[in-house]
Amino acid sequence: MCGIVGYIGDTPAQDYLMNGLHRLEYRGYDSAGIVTIENNTATLHRAKGKVVELDKLISEKSSNGTVGIGHTRCATHGEPSEVNAHPQQSGDIYLVHNGIIENYRELKAELKSHEFVSETDTEVLTALIDSFYDADTQLVDAVIQALQLTVGTYGIAVISSREPDQIVVARSGSPLIIGVGEGETYIASDASALIGHTDQAVYLNDGEVAVCRRDGIDVVDLASRPVSAKVETIEIDMQAIQKQGFDHFLLKEISEQPRTLRSTLSGRIDVKSGLVKLGGLNMTDEELRAIEHITIIGCGTAYYAGLLASYYLEHIVDGLTIDVAFASELRYRSFHLPKNTVALVVSQSGETADTLACLREIKKRGVKTLGIINAVGSTIAREVDGGIYVHAGPEISVASTKAFTSQTAAMIMFGLVIAQTKGADAKDTLPYIQELAALPAEIEKVITNYQKQIAEIATRYADYNHALYFGRDTLYPTAMEGALKLKEISYIQAEGYAAGELKHGPIALVDDSFFEVGLLIDNWLYDKTLSSLSEVNARGGHIFAITNSAKKIEAETVLHIDTKLDLLAPLVLNVAQQLFAYYVAVARGNDVDQPRNLAKSVTVE
Repeated sequence: MCGIVGYIGDTPAQDYLMNGLHRLEYRGYDSAGIVTIENNTATLHRAKGKVVELDKLISEKSSNGTVGIGHTRCATHGEPSEVNAHPQQSGDIYLVHNGIIENYRELKAELKSHEFVSETDTEVLTALIDSFYDADTQLVDAVIQALQLTVGTYGIAVISSREPDQIVVARSGSPLIIGVGEGETYIASDASALIGHTDQAVYLNDGEVAVCRRDGIDVVDLASRPVSAKVETIEIDMQAIQKQGFDHFLLKEISEQPRTLRSTLSGRIDVKSGLVKLGGLNMTDEELRAIEHITIIGCGTAYYAGLLASYYLEHIVDGLTIDVAFASELRYRSFHLPKNTVALVVSQSGETADTLACLREIKKRGVKTLGIINAVGSTIAREVDGGIYVHAGPEISVASTKAFTSQTAAMIMFGLVIAQTKGADAKDTLPYIQELAALPAEIEKVITNYQKQIAEIATRYADYNHALYFGRDTLYPTAMEGALKLKEISYIQAEGYAAGELKHGPIALVDDSFFEVGLLIDNWLYDKTLSSLSEVNARGGHIFAITNSAKKIEAETVLHIDTKLDLLAPLVLNVAQQLFAYYVAVARGNDVDQPRNLAKSVTVE
């Protein structure tokens, strides 16, 4: 959440800063601002609302300063407003900040000489740096002294009109990337802001501070000791962060799933040999055979992907026990991890604060950690012991879609690797490999053949404000993910339940103000799920049934999806759910890509 950009070079900084802020809009925010320095004079612009409001201010008074920083803010301390927007100022210091300063109240009480005008913890950090920034102190030293007293998470960029030939950046728990160019240096909290400017970058680590100049960077730790900076290549291209003719990034990303899933599977599954090969696990066959328990952690969609995958892993690997937990809960529990446990750490961004904290706690206990990550070079990807990149490409829309499909597929492949290493019979694992190979084409059929029908169905339910989703077995986590997508972008209050649990409470909600989404697969649980539909129908429900069965189903609306898949049919039905949520949100006139109050990458608690 929030976004940071910075630039120092020989051209006006304002162009890069504004372009970068527009690219970071998908992260979720409620105000924006930039500051540039020209001839030792700072020009500050801040605005509540979208970056377009900032554009209007800048059009009235542009700057030719060649150094500057910018920010999109998602409110934590203080309401969305111009005065609470970043950059925050104290004296000659200007600062942008992602994260939360936990001890800001104590620090604020000590800074009696500063007159605070905002409600933000960021202004406190700015004033603290300023308190150390006397005539004999360099900016980087003032920043380090302040950070030594700071408790919390931060990714910061700091400039001063007294030292206009540098930007000081630092991170602890909130990502920062430094782009290296010819005679210019770029700063961003997300690689997407750097695309088209440079493909060479330094990913700052926790506890590091960098002084960025036109001709390069110097990195130190919080004890001012030099740190070697590794320059890496950014692998995202410009096309990946453009809409390419789609009305919204969300629709583009739903439609990309056949291609992105093929990237996830490419070189990893072989139907002829019946084998799965995964590079990057950094585990020997002996270690794989020893696995007895898997714990899966994630937040939001990543959690639901882990929950869905857990059903498959239980079937694929004999004797394996699995637990799935919200990272935000597990990190504070006195949890026990059995002997021979492997932890799967699931995150699209690789920067999710709760998931990262969980990862570090698990590693302290000596447990092997594997990342199921989309963002190459992210913090979680660098801190796990091994893992699987899902190669889904950038997700710009806040609501995650293609990552869910690829994350689930990646975890299924991991289960197959364990099974084959333990000597599983090929007749038990081959059906999964065959269905994984067929899955991209089956998803493509949904997008091609059913999208128009789903869009029409969505208009029938767009005026409701409440929904219940339900399914059994693998369709239970699928239902929860479907409900999450609907509530995220349509603002319809939607909840997902196990179908067998409806009569234990949720069915009391069924009336004309609700509609229900029932998921059915034509398998051994089909008739039991039909019973749940009957219970809802008997109480006047408005059921939208999504199924792979050609049998007649008693429901207000039925979407029959023709798919040859059986085991992985939930992932096919889920794409229909994604399209349904999208078209409901469009019908309600919502901001589909940037839903209110949400952020793409949640880097604070």
